[in-house]
Formats: sequence, C-alpha cells, structure tokens
Amino acid sequence: MDIILVPLLLLCKTVISLAEIVVIADVVMGWLVMANILNTTNQFVHAILDSISRISEFMLRPVRKRIPINAGALDISPVILLLLLKFIEYIIDRIYLKFF
Repeated sequence: MDIILVPLLLLCKTVISLAEIVVIADVVMGWLVMANILNTTNQFVHAILDSISRISEFMLRPVRKRIPINAGALDISPVILLLLLKFIEYIIDRIYLKFF
C-alpha cells in the first residue's frame, strides 16, 4: 500500500504547488497588464497570458460561482483558492506523516 500511496501523495503535492504558481502568476500578470508594463500586442506575451489565464480560470471558476463579485469590488477568489490549496496540501502532509 505504501508503494502506491506515497508517490501518489507526492504527485498530488506537486500538482498543487504548480496550481499555486499558476494562480499567483495569473494575478501578477494581470496587475502588469493593468499597469501597461506588459505589451499584450506581442504574440509571445499574449500566448503566455492566454494559456495561464485559461488554466487559472479553470480552477477559479468554481470559487467564483460560490462567491459572486460585485462590479468594482476586489476579486478575492485567487486568495480563497490559494487557501483551499494550502489546506489540501496540509491534509496531504498529515497523511504522508502518518506513514513515517
């Protein structure tokens, strides 16, 4: 059982870490676009922005459905998603420590 479960837990932690990086990158790149630091007419920048926003939107959509955003309000869905990911990561750590 340990032969399968431990690598699976480590894989889940890696996927969660990558998801956290994508969400943070999406937020930071959104700020850079709003400040006109990133040129969205550049095809390379546009491709990176599009791919990161598609991945993060896939993860943020369920959070945004449960927490509606009023017009002009601050979008806190990335913060809530990051907290949920950290909570899941903490649960995985506790399960991992149970085996060692």
